[in-house]
Amino acid sequence: MLVRSVKSLLVAVFSLSVVFFPLLVKAEGGGEPKEEKLDPAKLIIEHVSDGHEYHFATLGHNPVTIPLPIILFEPGKGLKAFMSSEFHHGAEAHEGYVWVTEEFLKEHPELAEKKDAEGKALYKNEKIYIADENGLPVLDGKVYDFSLTRNATQMLISVLLLVWLMTSIAKKYKKGIGQTSAPKGFQNAVEPIITFVRDDVAKANLGNNYEKYMPLLLTIFFFILINNLIGLVPGSANVTGNIAFTAMLGLIAFVAIMISTNKHYWGHIFNPPVPGGVKPILIPVEILGIFTKPFALIIRLFANMISGHVIILAFICLIFIFGAMNTALGWGTSWFFILLSVFIYVIEILVAFLQAYIFANLTAVFIGQAFEGGHEHHDAHGHDEPAII
Repeated sequence: MLVRSVKSLLVAVFSLSVVFFPLLVKAEGGGEPKEEKLDPAKLIIEHVSDGHEYHFATLGHNPVTIPLPIILFEPGKGLKAFMSSEFHHGAEAHEGYVWVTEEFLKEHPELAEKKDAEGKALYKNEKIYIADENGLPVLDGKVYDFSLTRNATQMLISVLLLVWLMTSIAKKYKKGIGQTSAPKGFQNAVEPIITFVRDDVAKANLGNNYEKYMPLLLTIFFFILINNLIGLVPGSANVTGNIAFTAMLGLIAFVAIMISTNKHYWGHIFNPPVPGGVKPILIPVEILGIFTKPFALIIRLFANMISGHVIILAFICLIFIFGAMNTALGWGTSWFFILLSVFIYVIEILVAFLQAYIFANLTAVFIGQAFEGGHEHHDAHGHDEPAII
């Protein structure tokens, strides 16, 4: 019942945001609206990329945002910290630094047109530079940016939620709630998930060694799940749709797999049980397989979590594209694309749980293959099962 209520709330919030989004975006100018061509690719990239503020909407010329801390270190000048709102969304320099944003590049088109030898823009969007006396970015200035961006801030929030969630439930178990009596409150919703991870992920793939890996698997599952669900809130950051985030999770899984290996595992890698003439071909493949397993985890989570956001934004962009072609066509098709967006959003809630399970399950599978020799593992009843590749 609790999960269903949360899903309904998220869908309602998203639906309202989609319905009122066209009303929040107002045109510039006196009485006549100033038309500007919609760039769907640019809009989508801005939504899924990182930034120095949470942006929710734009009311006239006033963006509705939550600024984030800017932390910079410049050799010779030391550390400086202030809020991103001091840049006024890139319109002004602050304390000798300038934040290059899309608005800033529009005001300085000569900077946007500058390219390097490979044809790439010299001034990168959403980057902070040292400013000259005119408030323009200096390319050769060296400054180290340790700012709390959307992704970094949201990961910290997820960590705090995860620690609070697990410690609060652990305290209830210490008091005997859930052991001598039935679990209560949110503990009642989380306990079946923990039991599921234990029985269907850990025991099924790790056999008698499952207890050793339960903290890792539970942390991976809930950390991914919390970030997936927060990323579905309109205006938040899609952390699990960032390749750097999934790469670090893949690196953690890779380390756990390597620590769990034994001599039989490495013997299979460097001396596979095949005819001698095939070994020179199979050994490089087996060595490559050591790295393709965590790489598959990285790409699978990244691709699945970013694709849903891209599809939803693509449907919303179609409303404005058709509206630019014909106003009646835009209004006539808007309901259809809104329904499609809500449908994909509901699917994304399911995917949020599914991808957390898949990452944790495959991590357990690969760890089980590492200490079982890579060919087979035991299920919860001790029977041999074929390894999942």
